[in-house]
Amino acid sequence: MSTVTFGIIPGYGEKLHAALGYSAAVRVDDRVEISGQAGVDDDLNLPDALEDEIVQAFENVERALATVGASWPDVIHVNSYHKVAPGEDVIGEDVNRVMAEQFRLRLDGRAPIWTETGVTALGLAGMRVEIRVTAIVGSRS
Repeated sequence: MSTVTFGIIPGYGEKLHAALGYSAAVRVDDRVEISGQAGVDDDLNLPDALEDEIVQAFENVERALATVGASWPDVIHVNSYHKVAPGEDVIGEDVNRVMAEQFRLRLDGRAPIWTETGVTALGLAGMRVEIRVTAIVGSRS
């Protein structure tokens, strides 16, 4: 029988759990899935700068993973969603640069698979990025 553990991030995660009834992470044995993480602070505020929002989203992924005993070096798959204006046909190089910097900083040399998707709307007004990952605890070695 599998062991299932749900994780709720202290701060903004508790607020979203109370308001919308979902958890930030689930661990089934050694496999971890997290819900998409925005670049918000604990009061659900977004930074003005896109780079700061992406960095905060990466921080929030780390917080979600930690609720179930995982971390960035356990990550095997990343989905990122980036708001683009209607009619735009590419996600900007500024986004890709920051994403790549954060991968290098946090993944300790691991190169997970990555799907990057442009969207016209995300869950909160003003959001420009959302990051969701899958991890296998202990797979980094």
